[in-house]
Amino acid sequence: MAIAMILAGGYGKRLRPLTLEVPKPLVKVGEKSVIEYQIEWLKYYGYEEIVVLAGYLKEKIIEKLGSGSKYGVSITYVVEDEPMGTGGALRNAASIIKRSGTVVVVNGDIITNLDPRKLVEDVSSRDVVASIAAVPLRSPYGILAIDEDKKLIIDFREKPILQEYWINGGVYAMKPEIVEYLPEYGDIEKTTFPELAGQGRLGVVKYPTPPYYWKSIDTHKDLEEAAKELEAIGGLLGGLRG
Repeated sequence: MAIAMILAGGYGKRLRPLTLEVPKPLVKVGEKSVIEYQIEWLKYYGYEEIVVLAGYLKEKIIEKLGSGSKYGVSITYVVEDEPMGTGGALRNAASIIKRSGTVVVVNGDIITNLDPRKLVEDVSSRDVVASIAAVPLRSPYGILAIDEDKKLIIDFREKPILQEYWINGGVYAMKPEIVEYLPEYGDIEKTTFPELAGQGRLGVVKYPTPPYYWKSIDTHKDLEEAAKELEAIGGLLGGLRG
C-alpha cells in the first residue's frame, strides 16, 4: 500500500502575519494552498493514501481537507499536542510507518512535481534506510562573471539555478526501519539524517530543475515568485501532462 506523509506542523514564522491565523500548509500560492498542490502532486503519482502530521492550528487543516474525498484521496491525521519537530512528528506516527512499508514523506512547505517513486525505488534496491531528493541550488542573488584583467562584467545571470550544487529537497522515502532512528523531539535534519549518513545508509536521488519544478515556500517573496512560476508553466502538473 503506497502511503505518503505530509509534515504539516510548523509555525511558519517567516510568513507572519499570514500564519498567525492560517497554518503554513494552508497559505495560498495563487489559487491553491501549498498542501493542495501537494495532494494534487501525490495523487498524480499514485499516492492516494495520505497521512497529514499536523500540529500548529491543526483544527483548520482538518476542517479544510476533511477526509480527502473532495480531492479524490483518503486523508487521515496524526496530531501533536506540543511542538515535537519533524523527527518527533514522524515518531508519533510510528505505528503507521511500521505497517505501511516504505513511505514517502514531504515537508509541508514544498511545492514540487518531482517523481517520488524514484526515491522508493532507490530505497528498495539498496541497503539504505532512507533516501533524500536532491535539487539544484537556486542562487538568491545575481551571479557575475568578471574579466579580472579588464575589470569588466562579461556575463550577468539573475538568480540562476546552480546545477553543480545540490540541496535537500524536503522529499524523502523511508523504510519502516527509520523508526529506530527517530527522536522523540527534534528534527530529522539534525538527528536522524546525520546519523544515517555516518553509517552510509542514507541514499540520494538527484532531480534537475528543469525538467522538474521545486520551490520551498518560506517567505512572502517565495509566495509571489511561486505564483508567477506556476502560472508560467501552466500549473504544477502542466508540463508533466504535456
